[in-house]
Amino acid sequence: MKIYTKTGDKGTTALFGGTRVPKHHIRIDSYGTVDELNSHIGLIRDQDIDETTKKHLIAIQDHLFTLGAVLATDPEKAVLKNGEKRLNIPTISTEDISFLEEQIDEMNTALPPMTHFVLPGGHQTVSFCHIARCVCRRAERLAAALYELEPFEEASLMYLNRLSDYLFVLARKLSYDLKADEIQWIPTKNS
Repeated sequence: MKIYTKTGDKGTTALFGGTRVPKHHIRIDSYGTVDELNSHIGLIRDQDIDETTKKHLIAIQDHLFTLGAVLATDPEKAVLKNGEKRLNIPTISTEDISFLEEQIDEMNTALPPMTHFVLPGGHQTVSFCHIARCVCRRAERLAAALYELEPFEEASLMYLNRLSDYLFVLARKLSYDLKADEIQWIPTKNS
């Protein structure tokens, strides 16, 4: 398979189903940001962290490929007139969302209670988590804007929302595991 096709040389790209759209289309921006998020999660996975978390991150990366496929599919070409799926595109399931919720709850039980917002940082690995969280929120904003124009399975939006929460709690867990300082944000009074 050749990597370059030259079909996008004039600023368009094809969705699953063959529809061509401009590369600046919100659908492309949405799944491109999910791809960016997936790369950041790979960077977290490459750090010196526990094997269980690495395994969970691989599962999340798999789910993000599924989510990217959902976003990359022309909704008019995804379903036949009788309601059957035309393209064999997987979807995000409620179990995928429950998995994130279970992991959040499990990590939280080992952490000290949060009484303030925390400043991102303290350790490079923790910073990578916060960057991924921010990219996840951007992906969620773009997907929500796309959803208003061309709805898709709501579970995809829910997954992005829960994933950003997961990444925040993972950053806190890794701070704890790595014995990194977790600096609370305490607003200062203006002088």
